[in-house]
Amino acid sequence: MINSLTMDDYPLSLTAVVERAEQFYSGRDVVSRRPDGSIARSTLGACARRARRLADALAGLGVGDGDRVATLLWNQAEHLELYFAVPAMGAVVHTLNPRLHADELAFIVQDARDRVIVVDESLLEVFDGFRELHRFEHVIVVSHGGPVPDGMLDYETVIGGSEPMEWPVIDERRAGAMCYTSGTTGRPKGVVYSHRALVLHSLAAALPDALGVSAQDTLLPVVPMFHANAWGLPYAAALLGARLVLPGPNLDPVSVLDLISTEGVTMTAGVPTVWMAMLDALDAEPDRWDLGRLDRLIVGGAAVPRSLLEGYDRHGLTVVQAWGMTETAPLGTVSRLPVDLRESAAEDRYAFRARQGVAMPFVEIRARNEEDGFIEWDDAAMGELEVRGPWVAAGYHNGTGADSFTEDGWFRTGDIVRIDHRGSIRICDRSKDLVKSGGEWISSVDLENHLMAHPAVAEAAVIAVPDPRWGERPLAVLALRDGVTVDPEQLREHLAREFARWQIPERFEFVSTIPRTATGKFKKIALRDQFSA
Repeated sequence: MINSLTMDDYPLSLTAVVERAEQFYSGRDVVSRRPDGSIARSTLGACARRARRLADALAGLGVGDGDRVATLLWNQAEHLELYFAVPAMGAVVHTLNPRLHADELAFIVQDARDRVIVVDESLLEVFDGFRELHRFEHVIVVSHGGPVPDGMLDYETVIGGSEPMEWPVIDERRAGAMCYTSGTTGRPKGVVYSHRALVLHSLAAALPDALGVSAQDTLLPVVPMFHANAWGLPYAAALLGARLVLPGPNLDPVSVLDLISTEGVTMTAGVPTVWMAMLDALDAEPDRWDLGRLDRLIVGGAAVPRSLLEGYDRHGLTVVQAWGMTETAPLGTVSRLPVDLRESAAEDRYAFRARQGVAMPFVEIRARNEEDGFIEWDDAAMGELEVRGPWVAAGYHNGTGADSFTEDGWFRTGDIVRIDHRGSIRICDRSKDLVKSGGEWISSVDLENHLMAHPAVAEAAVIAVPDPRWGERPLAVLALRDGVTVDPEQLREHLAREFARWQIPERFEFVSTIPRTATGKFKKIALRDQFSA
């Protein structure tokens, strides 16, 4: 009989990621743009070495195993140092979204029981909004030349007065990081990531048919490091030796394009609203920036309209769509064009690229609805997507939200999807955003994507509004491009090429800009409050 323990039981901990960055990729650049627009340069090795001193300092402040250390920071080198230091010392790095309301931030830090917080100087005003509502034992400030407020500690002074920590051995199933959901349907819920989950996620992100991260890359995560681990890109860069360009708070199209051009970025990632604005800038000044090294734009967080794919294709740039959630760490699916479609008609290629893609290796998917149970993978039936896998949450912090998980351990995503014969999902809506009109379902996502293909429309959001005859009807809220007009009848004619008459909205509302959530998605709850009457 062969002994089952034939391989080394090596722990899949983030410590190995940090040590690899320090040992093999010490000289790889970490470029940070400060809030004032200036550029600071470091390396993966310097960040890893400083992380050892930071961990020693945090231990001296009383941070121990499993304690939460909150961060209120931008995408910057200090944030990467905390990504390294806190999990490797056995504590939990807890990223906070500075765009949330103070009451929400207060709830989150209380629910997480954060002991220490590290704040960027430019976010002290945000911190002041909730600092009195939760007692932090220590506040550490990343200063950019200004004085540190009384009673707070200076980040550089804290590091400078410490010795390098020898990393302890960490169990791979220990918590290493946590992030809270956006709370669009209730209070935010804490998702706690194990070391094992984040290591496996980093390895999966490197796969050629996933994000394809490698040492040849220069990564610019526009997606914030306070949102679902910046989609795992900081850890993937450290594991594989990619250069990192961290954009700070300045995410306007010109600032992002300047960084991509001057730093030779090969891969960037963010939500569709960022890339819509960037496409407008590129269309206005196509020769202003050198984007010759930019190989792919990873787009997720909301369905990508075909018009966005076509727009970047015009500039010779490739958009790769991905889907995920805070609960999936976040990579769940990636839409890479299958080999057999590469020579097919453009219409077929766009139809596939507009989907959210095939499940990542080791991520399992299924979908079901109340009427039929589990749906067929025929691209016709619709059901709520359920997922499970090694980097998918099995529950929420403090045991909240148990109804989001099935009895057999799958996570209910709330996304309504169709699945084709290849296993590629197409998100039709969030369960709360589907329009049920006269007993028939209408996909707001499909309507939005087609509306944004109209040359006059910059942004479109479709919501359900009450109707005395049909129960609900779709209403379209539109932001138009500068200097153009369009009337509702023209928009109905545009939609009639793809949709039946009963699916087309009767009402079109025009706004200067569509409100967004703290993570950059369209804020439909605000639109429903405004237009449902």
